[in-house]
Amino acid sequence: MTTEKIDGVSVTTQANVYFDGKCVSHGITFPDGTKKSVGVVLPATLTFNTGAPEIMECVAGSCEYKLASTDTWVTSSAGEKFSVPGNSKFDIRVTEAYHYICHFG
Repeated sequence: MTTEKIDGVSVTTQANVYFDGKCVSHGITFPDGTKKSVGVVLPATLTFNTGAPEIMECVAGSCEYKLASTDTWVTSSAGEKFSVPGNSKFDIRVTEAYHYICHFG
C-alpha cells in the first residue's frame, strides 16, 4: 500500500536540494523523534551515499536502483520499497519523476 499522507509531523520548510536540483526533499520529524524525508528525484542517473540504513519507499513514478554490493539494476514502482545498508551507496536511474519517502534506520 502506498503512503499518501503523513499526519502529526513537523516539516522542515527549507528544501534539501541535491545534484543541481535533480533531487529535492524536505525533512519531517515525528512526535517520537523519528526522522524521515519526502521528496522527488527528477530524470537523471545519480549516486547517493548513506550514513544510516535507509528504506526508500516509492509513492509515485518509478526508478531503477543498484546497490553498491551488486551489478544488478532493479525496478521500484509505486507501493514498493528497497533497503540500502548504512555507510554504503546506491545508484538510481529515473526516467519519470520518482516521488519517495526515505525512512532512516
